[in-house]
Amino acid sequence: MSVHSILSAVTERIIERSRPYRGAYLTRIEMSRRREVQRSALACTNLAHGFAAFPVNDKLILKEQKKPSVAIVSAYNDMLSAHQPFERFPLIIKDAVRAAGGVAQFAGGTPAMCDGVTQGQPGMELSLFSRDTIAMATAIALSHNMFDAAVYLGVCDKIVPGLLIGALHFGHLPAVFIPAGPMTSGMSNPEKSRIRQLYARGMVDRDALLEAESQSYHSAGTCTFYGTANSNQLLMEVMGLHLPGAAFITPNTPLRDALTAAGARRAVEISDLGGQYTPVGHVVDEKAIVNAIVALLATGGSTNHTLHLVAIAKAAGIVIDWNDFSALSAVVPMIARIYPNGDADINHFHAAGGAGFVIRELLDHGLLHGDVTTILGKDLRAHAAEPFLEEQGVGWRPAPRDSGDNDVLRAVTTPFSHDGGLRLLSGNLGRAVIKVSAVKPQYRVVEAPAIVFNSQEAFMHAFHAGELDRDFIAVVRLQGPRANGMPELHALTPALGSLQDAGRHVALVTDGRMSGASGKVPAAIHVSPEVLAGGPLGRVRTGDLIRLDAEHGILQALVPEAEWSARTVEPVDLASNQVGMGRELFAMFRNAVSTAEEGAATFDLPPPLEPVSKEINLPGVGEAEPFNDEDNLIRQPI
Repeated sequence: MSVHSILSAVTERIIERSRPYRGAYLTRIEMSRRREVQRSALACTNLAHGFAAFPVNDKLILKEQKKPSVAIVSAYNDMLSAHQPFERFPLIIKDAVRAAGGVAQFAGGTPAMCDGVTQGQPGMELSLFSRDTIAMATAIALSHNMFDAAVYLGVCDKIVPGLLIGALHFGHLPAVFIPAGPMTSGMSNPEKSRIRQLYARGMVDRDALLEAESQSYHSAGTCTFYGTANSNQLLMEVMGLHLPGAAFITPNTPLRDALTAAGARRAVEISDLGGQYTPVGHVVDEKAIVNAIVALLATGGSTNHTLHLVAIAKAAGIVIDWNDFSALSAVVPMIARIYPNGDADINHFHAAGGAGFVIRELLDHGLLHGDVTTILGKDLRAHAAEPFLEEQGVGWRPAPRDSGDNDVLRAVTTPFSHDGGLRLLSGNLGRAVIKVSAVKPQYRVVEAPAIVFNSQEAFMHAFHAGELDRDFIAVVRLQGPRANGMPELHALTPALGSLQDAGRHVALVTDGRMSGASGKVPAAIHVSPEVLAGGPLGRVRTGDLIRLDAEHGILQALVPEAEWSARTVEPVDLASNQVGMGRELFAMFRNAVSTAEEGAATFDLPPPLEPVSKEINLPGVGEAEPFNDEDNLIRQPI
């Protein structure tokens, strides 16, 4: 089936916008490729250091034979439940690579922090910057130039984007991403949410809250709600960087181990010495990025990817912006309901048909590019499959034709919503994104007085003091990447949710993030530019009437224009954001970071090999490119 006209138009727009940067990127990765083992570029002393501690047989292969060497780059630690299973993976990978005729070395580890632990704490101000730190750590691991391919072990929020950004800066190397899988289901999501709100209102104590949280997050594996971690895994499937169906198989099971071994073997096969050379810089192209956006929208995935996908694309010489997300959201139906967009968890989604069902449905209706390169070396339809154990290890069968639970997963023809639930807001307060897939229609338009807060702590103090029992829009500013690293403000959700449940009309407007767990309260997030970049949130005063209209894409302070233009930003002392909990080490990140719409990144697009001959309208530089209404791009139905 031909792809939808909007999908085609958005893709062509991205290709044209990216042309000078993508061309330079592809040229550079080709220049980095060697059609023999990469380590052949090393001097004898270099090489001797590289295999000094290796077992004798493996050392012989590295020393004398032209066999592929596979890097293992891992974000293992045993504090993150999602990453604890990776402790066992290197041995499985080394054995599988050896059996496939190569060798594998643990090339390096990367940081891995848990947003669930740091949520609402000072350490959360390092979270977003950990993504680019992970990319740098990945680059250090690969900089030894010993390797012909790499496998990447990561699951959670900033970790997979960081690993992929690092991998793309070594785009000549093939890459296989290997997940750990979700924990088994615990306490139901509605019950967990209910207890959180009771605690926010002071109706249950901390012991009751801790018991509920412990029943929800109870074992090794990824948290089971559909936040950024599980959104990462779905995107790796749709971008063809996982083996099919690998994302949501629970840890420490025979099938999980078989998939890990199969992924390691595949890394050998797609190396330049394996006969099926498939560099990651070719897998992640403009069509793959568009596919990732579509899959995110179709499943109600994490708003964090309006940052991360922009940064991932940038690492591959591709330029995308929020107009692209908005245009696709208008025509991509939402076919999954996973908490916080519904009651089900990721295990229910997987049992109902999972990633393979989503890929096949979207392909069948022209909503994904099928003609892409994946680690299987085939088009994307090969990934519309689910794995199973067989005598030889792991096999694949077609994804189920019908959903196993229409309350969780549906066909494109009978969606939960006819759009992707992610909207672009704009007005005199800047540009922002809002996730409405979990917001009931009656709450999507709020017009109320602003109450301005310069920290989430100030908001919570006012809430606990009983000062917020009214209609209002919370403007929580100075939460952008330049100000304090753009922490997630998910800790505000129970308080805002309880006020909304009590009949108050409330909303949030912030230059910070609300995380992949953005829920039932309307939240205009990632407002760009942020206050420290001259953004207009700095002009807002408590009492200003604010209109947040998610149906029509409006984010407006209803203040007379003359008064609004005359206002200046009130000075605020941010010294407390700059020291303690390691924050002083990240001053260079705060000083160098781009805007949210540019991915909140500390690195640049690859410079073109020749000067750009015409002006390229990049996100964050003037107005974003509008779609041509004559093409009827936004309104055309499926």
